[in-house]
Amino acid sequence: MSVIEKTVEVQCPLNKVYNQWTQFETFPRFMEGVEEIRQIDDTHLHWHAKIAGVDREWDAQITEQIPDRKIAWRSISGPENGGTVMFQPVDPQRTRVTLRMEYDPKGFVENAADMIGTIERRVEGDMKRFREFIEDRGQETGAWRGDVSGGSVRDKPH
Repeated sequence: MSVIEKTVEVQCPLNKVYNQWTQFETFPRFMEGVEEIRQIDDTHLHWHAKIAGVDREWDAQITEQIPDRKIAWRSISGPENGGTVMFQPVDPQRTRVTLRMEYDPKGFVENAADMIGTIERRVEGDMKRFREFIEDRGQETGAWRGDVSGGSVRDKPH
């Protein structure tokens, strides 16, 4: 398994940054190679992406979600991957977002892209584009404030 960890500071309040990250279907607007994400239900997503030029689809489950603090996921079909995104207030108008992602590159092309840092640079660019996306808008496109533990919703948002 390969691991990538990237951090970005966003010039927006914590709750707005967190709320935007819960809007998974907007990810193709700032994540390079992500063609589509469909939210199946509160804890399941279907991803379609091009990874190092290879077309991939997979399903993922949100395993933990704590509003304004953390979202964790793991794939349940397709390419093996998982990770955590953490949110930390820097001050009332700035938020630090840290993404830690684990993935298992498959085949020659994906392994080569991993070895030369292509995937790591893509993730770094994605984080910067996320920052620009929310800062330029000045507000989130929506929010889901549920609490997930062990892949199940504990508290529905109000």
